[in-house]
Amino acid sequence: MATSLSAQTARKRAEPAAQPARARQPQDLAGLRRGGTWLPAFAGSLLLYAAFPPLDWWPLSWVAPVFWLAIVRPRELPGRSGYVALWAAGFTYWFLVLHWLRLPHPTTIIGWFALSMYLAIYLPAFVAISRVAVHRVRMPLIMAAPIVWAGLELAQAHFLTGFNMAALAHSQWRWLPLIQIAELAGSYAVSALVIFVAACLASCLPLDGHGWRRWPLLPAAAAVIGALVYGYVRLDHPPGKPGPTIALIQGSIDTELKHDPVKQRQIYPHYLGLSERAVKESPKLDLIVWPETMYRDKLLSCTDDAVLPATWQTTLEQIRDEVPWREELVGRLARELDKPLLLGIDYLQLGPNGLNYFNSALFVSREGALGPRYDKRHPVPFGEFMPLARRFAWLEEISPIGAGIDWGKDVPVFDVAGTKLAANICYESAMPHVVRDEVVELREKGEEPDILVNLTNDGWFRGSSELDLHLTCAVFRAVECRKPFLIAANTGFSAWIDSDGRIVKQGPRRQADVLIAQPLLDGRHSLYLAWGDWPAGLCLAAVGCLALVGLRAGLKGG
Repeated sequence: MATSLSAQTARKRAEPAAQPARARQPQDLAGLRRGGTWLPAFAGSLLLYAAFPPLDWWPLSWVAPVFWLAIVRPRELPGRSGYVALWAAGFTYWFLVLHWLRLPHPTTIIGWFALSMYLAIYLPAFVAISRVAVHRVRMPLIMAAPIVWAGLELAQAHFLTGFNMAALAHSQWRWLPLIQIAELAGSYAVSALVIFVAACLASCLPLDGHGWRRWPLLPAAAAVIGALVYGYVRLDHPPGKPGPTIALIQGSIDTELKHDPVKQRQIYPHYLGLSERAVKESPKLDLIVWPETMYRDKLLSCTDDAVLPATWQTTLEQIRDEVPWREELVGRLARELDKPLLLGIDYLQLGPNGLNYFNSALFVSREGALGPRYDKRHPVPFGEFMPLARRFAWLEEISPIGAGIDWGKDVPVFDVAGTKLAANICYESAMPHVVRDEVVELREKGEEPDILVNLTNDGWFRGSSELDLHLTCAVFRAVECRKPFLIAANTGFSAWIDSDGRIVKQGPRRQADVLIAQPLLDGRHSLYLAWGDWPAGLCLAAVGCLALVGLRAGLKGG
């Protein structure tokens, strides 16, 4: 009996000590435990969607990842279908952001679904690998999250030819001092900063028995202040040397896969009239730039050992006779305007292996002589080429674009009024490494460009938010390379962006206009040009190691 009384007394004395633990439990944001991952996963996705156009509430991008990181912190993943919820939330985000992929043609709706389903994988991968880092490797969340995010963003920019539009960094394009760190490690540096701050905020939350914490606000503030100080220092530089005067011609003609002969005949007079207007507004123009494929007559070449495609109802002699006639048409335009031209044009090359089809930027001198030509080196799968269609003929037959265009090889430089220009075409401006590689390749040849020019045709997207997303990519390319970046875009947005990422002039949405740009040349060096994707690449290597740790633990059942 005495022993029993002693045990009861001990239990009673222990009860008050247990009360604080139970009192702390309601402080947990453990609606996570009861409601699973669905609510925070979708809250983060919808807030991040709102941070991008068309809503464009960009400050939300600092808050949205907090919801995902709150799923990382608990030792046990909340809910029974955590990664399914994360994938569904990722799919919803991308499905909303990429809605404009449905506009070019009914068949592109398939691509809209497929791309959204693929990109949705990165959100559960981010949470899963971050959880391995935090709970198995014992890495602090504020360190793990930016490493994993930057590594996965780099993988996304390369895998399956890459996709980098609507990257987290792109939401910050207006904040010029902040985005200057892109010259250190590309846009990945800005994305990592945003995730770092979000991880600090998530570390403040009362989870797993911890109460509200304030200390993570200090590293968050230090990181933002450090980035801003660096940015203001880099923005404080003397103006560069004046460059050439360049007219960016923005026509407004919607583009369709269905060939409309009437609309095709309208394109040339439309762009000729805008070019004549540019010459009147600025008689001392050094260059006129037309957007991608807006010179509708194709350029043609034919080698002596060319093989005619079986479907062509013509002869090689007729093709060879047509070559100088087409070149004369292009030269005549330059002579009429009395200005050098950079034209977006289709180029057909008939050789011993049959037909090669390129999406090109052609330089034409004032006298009408055809100069260097840049052939697009990074076509978009399913939009500009059908993968494996050249190997399997049935794919070419069912594709609305056939086999599509071929990949260019060389990167020429265009000399304009003593200044070197390099061109990229359409979606290439969305890829950090594509533009950087071109600049570095020319630098190694002793021909580093002073100005970057993008020729694009966004008429496929009917003035949608794709125009905004594409433009913000160019802002980061300008900062990363420290080069003025000019855009000539059909239906918009044409733009003059200086080497600090500032949009000096911008064309209207889905309207015709002429932009006269007089960019200032920047002699500053960029570390991103020097070491490229190595910083983000180290993050990706860390992601790979963490994934192996998680896989090994899963196989052991631990």
